[in-house]
Amino acid sequence: MHKYLSISDKIKKIKSGEISLTENIREFISRINENKHLNAFNFVFEEEALKDAERIEVKIKSGKQGKLAGAVIAIKDVLSIKDKPTTCSSKILKDFKALYSATAVQKLIDEDAIIIGKTNCDEFAMGSSNENSAFGNVLNPIDNTRVPGGSSGGSSAAVASNLCDAALGTDTGGSIRQPAAFCGVYGLKPSYGRVSRYGLTAFASSFDCIGPFSKNIDDSAIILEVISGKDDYDSTSFDAEVPEYSKNLLTEQKFKIGLPKEYFGEGLSEEIKNASDSLVKELSAKGFQIIDISLPHSEYTIATYYILTTAEASSNLARYDGAKYGYRSNDSSTLIDMYKSSRSEGFGAEVKRRIMLGTYVLSAGYYDAYYLKAQKVRRLIKNDFDKAFKKVDLILTPTTPTTAFKLGEKSDDPLEMYLSDIYTTSANLAGIPGISFPYSKDSKGLPIGLQFLSNQFDEEKLLQMDYYIQEKFLKNSF
Repeated sequence: MHKYLSISDKIKKIKSGEISLTENIREFISRINENKHLNAFNFVFEEEALKDAERIEVKIKSGKQGKLAGAVIAIKDVLSIKDKPTTCSSKILKDFKALYSATAVQKLIDEDAIIIGKTNCDEFAMGSSNENSAFGNVLNPIDNTRVPGGSSGGSSAAVASNLCDAALGTDTGGSIRQPAAFCGVYGLKPSYGRVSRYGLTAFASSFDCIGPFSKNIDDSAIILEVISGKDDYDSTSFDAEVPEYSKNLLTEQKFKIGLPKEYFGEGLSEEIKNASDSLVKELSAKGFQIIDISLPHSEYTIATYYILTTAEASSNLARYDGAKYGYRSNDSSTLIDMYKSSRSEGFGAEVKRRIMLGTYVLSAGYYDAYYLKAQKVRRLIKNDFDKAFKKVDLILTPTTPTTAFKLGEKSDDPLEMYLSDIYTTSANLAGIPGISFPYSKDSKGLPIGLQFLSNQFDEEKLLQMDYYIQEKFLKNSF
C-alpha cells in the first residue's frame, strides 16, 4: 500500500506525483477483495470510485481540490447515497435504492472524497456486536473469532484493516465509540445537532448522531469539520459557525480532567482499569489537573436508554409495513395479514425485540411508569454532566467494560449484551460529544479504547486532547 500519514499528507503526495490516486483506489479494492471474510462491506462501488479518482487527481494537480480530495471513505449502510442501495442491513429493505443523498455524505462528496462502498452494520443500527445483520456477522480484523463491536462494526473493521482511509458510522448509544475501541481506531460521536441527520435512517431520533472513524486524530478533525453545520432539511441541526477543527489541534491549554467514580467500579476489566490509570499518571506528570468527580445517576443510564430508544424505534419503524417500499410478504390474503407477515418476515429478532419493548413502554397502562419516568431521569443525567462541566473541561472514562468479546458469547443474553454499552449511552442521553481513542492492548493483543467526553458543542477540546495524546504517547505505537 502507498504510505501516507493522513488525508492531508495524501493530497500532498498526489500533488507531487508520489502517489497515483487511481492506483491507490485499485489497492483498496484489492484489499477489500482479499478481506471478504471480514464481511465489512455490503456493497462496493468499484467503477464509480475509479472514475472519481481520475477526475479528482486532475483537480488536485491543478490546485482546485476540496478539503478531502482523494480521501477514500466508506459509509455505514444506514446513510443514503442517491441511486445506491440503503438496506440498513435488513431483509425488509433489501431492494431499496435511495432517492437522495444524506447531507453528511453529500458534504464529503462536495469536498472531493471518494465513496468506496456501504459498510455492514447491525440491522437498523440495533446491536453492540454486528451479529444482527441480514448480511451476516462482521469479524474483528485483529482476531477473527471476536466481534468488531456494533452497530457500526463494518465501518470500524474497514478502517482497522486498511480497506479505506476513514468511514462514517452512527452512534445512538455507543455505536461509533464501542466498535472503535474493539478494533483499535478513533471513533468520534459529535454533539447531538452538530451534524445533520437528514438522510440517516432513524432508529431513535433524539439520540442518533453521525460521526467519523479514522486511524488518526487529524483525519477525525477534518472530516468532522466537513460534515458539521446547520442544515435546513434537519430542524434539530445546530445553527452556529463550525470551528476549523483541523487547524486548531495544537493547544497549550492544560485541561482539567474529571474521573467519574461510577465508571471505575465493578464489572470493569482490570487491564482496562490499569490502562486508564497509566494515562492518568502520564497526564498528571505533564501538568494536567486530574479531579475526582461523581455522576450520581450513572446506574440508571442503561435502563433509561433502552426505554427511550425502544419507544422511538417502535414509532420510527412503523413505516416499514410492506405497502410502499421494501420487502412485502406473499402470505397476505388481507391488508392486515400483509402488514403482519411483511414485518415478521422482514425484521430480524433484535429489531422485533426492540419494537415490542418500545410499544410496551408507550402503551396506555405503562406510559407514565416507564416512558415518562425515563424522560425525567434523562434530565437528571444531563444535569449531572452540566454540574461536572462547571468543574472540569473533559471527563475520562473507559469506552467499554471489556475488550472485544467472542462471536456468539453474548447472543443468548440480551441484557448482558446491552451492558457492553454501559459507559457510552450516557453521552447520547445528555446530547454531549465523546471520542474513543486506541490507547494500548491487553494481554491477548486486543485493543483497549479509552473515552473522553466534553460539554455540548465542545468537540474542539476532545480533538485537542486526543491530538496531544497521539503526538506525545502514541506515535508509532500502533
